Amino acid sequence: MSESLDQGRAMPRRRTVVAAAGAVGAAGLTASLAACGSDEPSSDTPSANGSGAALKVSDVPVGGGKILKDEKVVVTQPAAGEFKAFSAVCTHQGCVVSSVSDGTINCACHGSRFSVEDGSVKNGPATKPLPSSPVSVDGQELKLG
Repeated sequence: MSESLDQGRAMPRRRTVVAAAGAVGAAGLTASLAACGSDEPSSDTPSANGSGAALKVSDVPVGGGKILKDEKVVVTQPAAGEFKAFSAVCTHQGCVVSSVSDGTINCACHGSRFSVEDGSVKNGPATKPLPSSPVSVDGQELKLG
């Protein structure tokens, strides 16, 4: 018997309800996975074709850096005239880094520190370096991407 009666109404069996709920959940998971596989850039990843942000050479101090929070990029100048760019998303738990000082890119969330020279971990809990991002000098402006 596939149905039971409750005050004269047909009631679906528990197995039918559970199977239907599983099908709805699987459809949602499939849609989510399809979105993960898209070619669109993630909002956590710096744009590969440039951010459009205007950044001047003079905005980035020697031995320090400048965080572009909207673009999620940090640009550093380890030595005069040498510019580097890295993802500003901490590799520990995804916070955007908060400052650049004393030769390190600093994350206030859990205390991770990264080198302004190569993005390597100088102090954990992060265990992976900040991914590098392209940067070039065009006159007195820096171009990302």
